[in-house]
Amino acid sequence: MAEVHNSGILLESGTNEIEIMEFTIDGNLYGINVAKVREIILSAPVKAMPHAHAAVEGIFKPRDVVITVVDLPGYLGVNKEKGPKDLFIITNFNKMFIAFRVHTVVGISRISWTDIHKPDKTVSGGSEGVATGIAQCGEDLVTILDFERIVAEIAPETTIQMDEIDQMGPRIHRNEPIWIAEDSILLSKMIEDCLRKAGYANLRMFPNGREMWEALNALPEGGDIFKKVALIITDIEMPQMDGHRLTKLVKSSPRFQPIPLIIFSSLISEEMRIKGRQLGADEQMSKPEIGHLVDVMDHLLEERKGK
Repeated sequence: MAEVHNSGILLESGTNEIEIMEFTIDGNLYGINVAKVREIILSAPVKAMPHAHAAVEGIFKPRDVVITVVDLPGYLGVNKEKGPKDLFIITNFNKMFIAFRVHTVVGISRISWTDIHKPDKTVSGGSEGVATGIAQCGEDLVTILDFERIVAEIAPETTIQMDEIDQMGPRIHRNEPIWIAEDSILLSKMIEDCLRKAGYANLRMFPNGREMWEALNALPEGGDIFKKVALIITDIEMPQMDGHRLTKLVKSSPRFQPIPLIIFSSLISEEMRIKGRQLGADEQMSKPEIGHLVDVMDHLLEERKGK
């Protein structure tokens, strides 16, 4: 029906802006980052798969690519009959293609991350919630869904795995202060648990880039900055301030620029790598490669010691 080209979207990096694709389920407005979307097509016949999660309709094969279809209305508890006018939003993140059934697509809004607010627990469902933010798009309030969390529940084997840390064998205890910005409650907990298992004991978690940036600026002047923050890890998609804006601010600051910074995101693509390099990120890698993240953290910290 329509292909979404990301090459012309937000060419200027670090502006703290996002393109939100708005869609409806049973008349309610939801949103997804356009950077995750590859194509929108009319719904098609789906082949059911045995023993799949209840929200997985099955698979279909457009243009010789087998793609899993998730019944998003069903996942959200909407028991509405599937119709011929339903749409599939085909996404690409975490190095996977997944199609999500929706009822209509409304359009695309370009807004600032500051216009996206963290939902309270009555909306997000607390630690099990699937809403990462509420966006003000014109006159409409749009619920931004945590698609990474949805996929992690449906297919746990595709998300961050503690096994990758176990396979690394015995690890030394490390006390360097590591600061991490990640808005997904589920993924934040997974990352923290894995890094602690890997020996990193001094972790400070932030739900978005803005809160980390404010905490950085609240640090007392003087002294060795690496004793306060030895390394920064940031997601890209976050309410209030995204990871690219945070990277730009950190690497434009004479005080904070020496701190190694890793972008750890489901959105890493060649285009995103170019943006990250332009902004000064020291390393970039795709979720869910937690073992690779630990290897890179080890390398950057040892490299820093050698200077």
